[in-house]
Amino acid sequence: MTKLLALWSGDLALDEAFWTWTVTVGLLVNISTSILFLVLILQDQTLAAVLVGYGLSMPYNIVATVGVWRSAARYGGPSLHADLARIVTVIVMAGLTLT
Repeated sequence: MTKLLALWSGDLALDEAFWTWTVTVGLLVNISTSILFLVLILQDQTLAAVLVGYGLSMPYNIVATVGVWRSAARYGGPSLHADLARIVTVIVMAGLTLT
């Protein structure tokens, strides 16, 4: 939980915020909730499917996006890296949330 709070506040290094929390954990969270969504839909549990599919993944995607954005603001390296991390995170998380 402390790592998620550090992610939210932008206290993590940009590479950790992006590669660990957005790419790796973000994909795991979104794939898992998508599978659960499909299983629940097949069982005609539409409300539960929507709650699992969006109620779990969307908050995580918001936390990861905000965390990368804030970590990028504190990044001491080339501004291009920070800008690319922000752009890719917004595109990937929006895509994962909307699909």
